[in-house]
Amino acid sequence: MFFRVMDKERVPELVSGLSESFELFGPVAKGEKFVLDRIEDPAELRLDFDTTLLPPKKLFFPPEDQMMRFRVADNEVLDDEVFAAPRMIFGLHPCDINALMLMDNVFTGDYEDPYYTARRASTMIVGVSCVPTESCFCNAWGTDEVHWGFDVFLTDIGDRYFVSVHSVKGAELLDQHVVTREITDEDTAAFQERTRAFKSSFTEELDTAQLPLLLDAKFDDKLWDELGERCLSCGACSMVCPTCYCFDVKDRLAADGKTGVRVRTWDSCQFSEFAEVAHGDNFRASRASRVKYRYYHKQWGYLSKFERVLCVGCGRCAKACLAGISPREVVKALEKGGEC
Repeated sequence: MFFRVMDKERVPELVSGLSESFELFGPVAKGEKFVLDRIEDPAELRLDFDTTLLPPKKLFFPPEDQMMRFRVADNEVLDDEVFAAPRMIFGLHPCDINALMLMDNVFTGDYEDPYYTARRASTMIVGVSCVPTESCFCNAWGTDEVHWGFDVFLTDIGDRYFVSVHSVKGAELLDQHVVTREITDEDTAAFQERTRAFKSSFTEELDTAQLPLLLDAKFDDKLWDELGERCLSCGACSMVCPTCYCFDVKDRLAADGKTGVRVRTWDSCQFSEFAEVAHGDNFRASRASRVKYRYYHKQWGYLSKFERVLCVGCGRCAKACLAGISPREVVKALEKGGEC
C-alpha cells in the first residue's frame, strides 16, 4: 500500500475518467435518502452520504437473479453463462467493504458461487471515510476501519483526500485519470487528527467481548419471547442487511409452457415459511424462535466457523424495523437482563 493526496475539486475529473472504462456505481440522492445507483454524471455522486438504503451486496447478489433459461421438452439448459462487465463502485464506507469480505467467506469458499464470484472479480472498489450516525455501532465490531478489500480509499482531511492505494490497478487508474501529489508531514498530521476525531465521535460504546458466552447463557431467556411479540416477520431487517445471504430458487414457466427461467431471490429467516418443510412441519414456527436464531446465527454460528461475527454495525436493520428492534439494544438487554 502507498499513499497520495488528492484535492477534492478533482473528484469529478477522476469519476469522468473512470466512467470511460467501467460501469460506474456510487451513492446518489433519492429524496432525503441515498441509494447505490449507476453514475451517469459526476455531479450525481454524493460522497457526503450517511448510509445507502440497500447495501452493496445488491450489485453482487441481486434481489432477483436469473440463473439460467431452460427448455421443458428435453430439459435442455440455455443461457447459463455468467457475464460480468467491468465495474467500479465509487464511495463505499468501511462497514460495507467489511460486509463484502464477510460475504466472500460464504460465496467464494468451499462451494464457490459462479454468479457472485464473477461479479466480484470484475468489480473495483473506491472506499470513502464517513461520519457515524446515531444508528451506527460499527466500532463494536471493529468494522469502523478497513485495511484491505478495496483498490483505493479516500479519507476526508478538509479540502483534500488522503488517498490509500491498495492495488496495482488502482494506482494505474489514479495515474491515468487524476493529478495527485505525494503526502507531506502536514497531510499525515491531518490524517491522524481526523482518525482520532472519528474514533471519539461515537456517542456510546457497546461491549461485545463476551457476547458468544452470553448467548450461550441466555438461550432460553424471556427476552426472545418479548422480541417475538414485537416482530412483524416482515423480513425488512434481512433485506437491508449487508451480510444476510439467504435465498430461494424458483422455476418460472413461460406462458406457452415450452421454456422457463430459473431465478433466485432474496429470502429471510424471519418469514413464517422459511423453515417449513414437507407435510407442513415448521422448525421455527414462532416469531420468537426466528428472531432468536437470526441473532444466534450472526453472533455465534458464523463466528464459530469464520472467527468473525456476521454484523458490521451499519444500523440499517434498526432503521428499517417497524417494531423498533435494534441489535445494539438487544445486546444491552442481554447484558443487563430485562426488556429490550
